[in-house]
Amino acid sequence: MSRAAHQAPAPIPFDLACRRCPRLAAHLDAVRQEHPAYHARPVPPFGDPAARLLVVGLAPGLHGANASGRPFTGDHAGIILYATLHRFGYASRSESLATDDGLELRDCRITNAVKCLPPQNKPTGPEVRDCNGYLAAEVATLPAGAVILALGRIAHDAVLAAVAARRGAHPFAHAASHDLGRCRLVDSYHCSRYNTNTRRLTPAMFDAVFERIGQLLG
Repeated sequence: MSRAAHQAPAPIPFDLACRRCPRLAAHLDAVRQEHPAYHARPVPPFGDPAARLLVVGLAPGLHGANASGRPFTGDHAGIILYATLHRFGYASRSESLATDDGLELRDCRITNAVKCLPPQNKPTGPEVRDCNGYLAAEVATLPAGAVILALGRIAHDAVLAAVAARRGAHPFAHAASHDLGRCRLVDSYHCSRYNTNTRRLTPAMFDAVFERIGQLLG
């Protein structure tokens, strides 16, 4: 594989008006027509700007972050995520209800590999790549020794692309930890309704991931 294939994308500051992906932009236009009260735009990262823990999900959900404007807020996946963040001291409360609910994150920030709602919650490969510059910008702000938690394989691969790390050297596996130089990447199955209902991801498994993160952060 060529060296160019492993180059990190140029960091891009978050853009609330981004329309880089024609399919996603058109989809958001249609969603905004059907749900005029929804955020229905790229969803910004949420949390502590100086955080040592960056949580990376897949993409906003239709009636979750796409509606509320905050990652993992308003959908099932956010229930276990925010409850766990609260239990481990990263969140001021155990529920994320709306952008004006007073919730604060401490030493933690949450974002997505793809900032816009994709149809059927399935972004294409080019869409993940087009959005990767935003993730690269977020990773670049992390201090040395930080930890990135990837929720699912797509988030895992997006983080590797953002730091120009080879996938073959860092295979995705639940609870795996990868040395990326300035920071470490920790993997978890996504806390989606399907994964939690089928017990592929249990609260105890998720807690174990956060216990490992605590050890890495000291």
